[in-house]
Amino acid sequence: MRREEARVFSRAFKLKVVERLEAGESGTALSAELGVKRTLLYRWRDAWRQGGELSLREGRGRPRKAEAAAMARARGPAAKASGLAEARRQIAALERKLGQQALELDFFRQALQHIETSSRPGEAAGATASTPSSGRRRGGKAS
Repeated sequence: MRREEARVFSRAFKLKVVERLEAGESGTALSAELGVKRTLLYRWRDAWRQGGELSLREGRGRPRKAEAAAMARARGPAAKASGLAEARRQIAALERKLGQQALELDFFRQALQHIETSSRPGEAAGATASTPSSGRRRGGKAS
């Protein structure tokens, strides 16, 4: 089995692919058209979403220390801002859930109080515990 030679893609090429994916084009169709593995296309898209254009590196292998540090500096504020926005969304969702649970708790508390305060016919002293019989049982019998 012959191993294919690794191809190197430019940042501009990767950015155009990501733009097409973000526009809604199918990853499978793009993969077939460009001759690039679909998983690689999605990896580029995920890197772009996480760190922007600078995360779409040129070349192969691990980034050099200077390049990695530059990417971290460029990604820092954007990642913090997106992390902060995500945290705020989660807080808002949890606050909505907490409010809904408080409403449900109040409803059930009032329902329980209503049940406890209402008098039931079977609970009074000397009252019959059973319900009156229906008219069907009487049939033709005289009382």
